[in-house]
Amino acid sequence: MKALIISMGSIGTRHAEVLTSMGIEVSAITSQIIRSLECFNDLKSVNLDKFDYFIIASPTHLHYEHLSYIDTNVSGKIILCEKPLFDKFRDFNPNNKIFIGYNLRFHPLILELKNMLNPSEILTIEARCGQYLPSWRKRKYTSSYSAKKELGGGVLLDLSHEIDYLSFLCDSKLELIKSCQAKVSNLNITSDDICMILAKCNKTLINISLNYLSKTPYRQILIETNNNSYHLDLITNRLKIVDQDGKITQIQKPNLQRNDTFKAMHMDALNMQNHICTFSQAMDTMRLIDQIQKENI
Repeated sequence: MKALIISMGSIGTRHAEVLTSMGIEVSAITSQIIRSLECFNDLKSVNLDKFDYFIIASPTHLHYEHLSYIDTNVSGKIILCEKPLFDKFRDFNPNNKIFIGYNLRFHPLILELKNMLNPSEILTIEARCGQYLPSWRKRKYTSSYSAKKELGGGVLLDLSHEIDYLSFLCDSKLELIKSCQAKVSNLNITSDDICMILAKCNKTLINISLNYLSKTPYRQILIETNNNSYHLDLITNRLKIVDQDGKITQIQKPNLQRNDTFKAMHMDALNMQNHICTFSQAMDTMRLIDQIQKENI
């Protein structure tokens, strides 16, 4: 099997590592000289038909351009586009199988939580994600795409994992109730650094909080049902369940490696396609993002 990765920034490099470890022959679209890979300067110079699998790892504002070109010029292929799907909502009718790189769906504790939960019994969910942008984007954060609204940066797009994995856990798209998206800090960025979302999914009330401000990184999911409370910490990889009688059960995955969820995602995309984020699900996420962006102009 042959894969073509579009753009070899940090995320493209990670995809290359994972796919190579899976025995897949990798080529790349990049201006870099990477001696271990076959490299091309641009998409138009490539015979796309010789590839089976395409990974779009370019900056968010280029996703639409690259996806459109590939989808128009090949058929019967599998395309994985990095999250978020686009920098803003766009109409798009795919010709190929398109999946989106929301790899947190493949975190073993999110999958374990999904198996435990009956979506109709979830009363409330709170998802919180915070990290300090200069510590996260260590190579001069001001020049990263996260810092630039015009490149598709900002917490709402950058951290849209939370929207995706909550719809995954609830087996349905989220419906917006109210939101607040803003730039409140002294960070030298043009993008939003905080976003708060109140939504619902069927009868479940959902609260999402995202920021680039927290000096102590955290990523947590708190779920309430009539019978149990669930607290999943995605930094420590620990799931805590407390029942009505106060009995505590803890599940931990201490040996999770940085590429494990990416490998699981690629394996699913190329085989059973059980959990991978579909194009239609990603479009539902983009519609919600579009509502939030319009509400906060």
